[in-house]
Amino acid sequence: MEDIHMKKLYIWGSIIAWLTIISISAFWNVSQVRKNQDEIYLDQGRSIFNLLVTTREWNSQFGGVYVPISDKIQPNPYLDVQNRDITAVNGEKFTLINPAYMTRLIAELANKKDHVTLHLTSRNPLNPANAPEAWEAIVLKIFEKKRQKESFEYFKNGNRSVFRYMAPLITEQSCLRCHKKQGYQVGDIRGGISVSIPATFSIPWLLVISHIVFAILGSVMIFKYGSKLGDTLQALENLSNIDGLTGIFNRRYFDEYITTQFLHSKRSKEPLSIAICDIDNFKSYNDTYGHLAGDECLKAVAQALSSILQRPGDLVARYGGEEFGIVLPYTDAGGALVIGNQLRTKIESLRLPHKSSQVSKYVTISIGFMTYFGDDISLNSVLNLADQSLYKAKSNGKNRVEHFSNDIQT
Repeated sequence: MEDIHMKKLYIWGSIIAWLTIISISAFWNVSQVRKNQDEIYLDQGRSIFNLLVTTREWNSQFGGVYVPISDKIQPNPYLDVQNRDITAVNGEKFTLINPAYMTRLIAELANKKDHVTLHLTSRNPLNPANAPEAWEAIVLKIFEKKRQKESFEYFKNGNRSVFRYMAPLITEQSCLRCHKKQGYQVGDIRGGISVSIPATFSIPWLLVISHIVFAILGSVMIFKYGSKLGDTLQALENLSNIDGLTGIFNRRYFDEYITTQFLHSKRSKEPLSIAICDIDNFKSYNDTYGHLAGDECLKAVAQALSSILQRPGDLVARYGGEEFGIVLPYTDAGGALVIGNQLRTKIESLRLPHKSSQVSKYVTISIGFMTYFGDDISLNSVLNLADQSLYKAKSNGKNRVEHFSNDIQT
């Protein structure tokens, strides 16, 4: 049962580890997609800002450009320069469009066509419409303190996500025509332009679904092949613990098992009975019937002993040659003698002919028990006492059970 439990733990542990790896992979890949989306919006914000700055520089180099006055374009009341408004020879009237006015016109068009919000702003604006919003004012102060060259973030506008980007406007020589009277000098930060772009974050469903599929397939394969591998390893382990001739446990497993039970008995002070069992006059049996018959005799005795020891924890193993080791946890001297006599009677009832026996005309066994109560003695000493009790059974006529517990309790 413990081996089955451990196998299940290994399989489910492997599945959990696999799902953890897949989850980490999915999270990392989705985060990379999100990072790429962030970089795309940042590149868009920078590109729009740089294009506006380039357009403004072109306008500024020519001292502004004249366009016809219309219902949509009226003279800029905040532009205090000579020849702001002129009349052509044909009577058509024109007004001067400076960089700031041009920026506002482009912003209106961008917002109408592409839903991109552009805002020319300053903490000391000529036009009140250029006054900064709360977040723009904070960013402008940061720009003025030279703490950073740009700012960007996401924010919620109702149910929509918006990416907003802002960078400063640096005063150039051509800017002083309009802004010198405000006290600006070349190199001063006189304001900034904010760019707000609607942000849509798409979930990479193909990526997510593929990870889910891999997680399911991997878990199924781990469970399927893990179970097969576990069964194979269990079978190999069983083979390494089983005596090839008799089909019961071998000496290797006996040594491991008795060590575990001995330590448990030492801690708990619960009785542990250990026996060494030997087929009487087995050498004579082989000499009389041959080694093949001797092997069959060993098989029959081993299976008979196993049929009696059915309690959980009881164990019989081939100890060596015609000897068998028996372990009876939680069994005192009285219980050990009862079970020992059941084993001895069972073997004699097999009626396996043994005409060379000095005890009976059938195969018999002798058993030597020793019961350990957690005393301060070693496991080797316990086994030696069990072996001595077997020797005593042999000396007292064979086909009998002897117990050494009384000797060690005194």
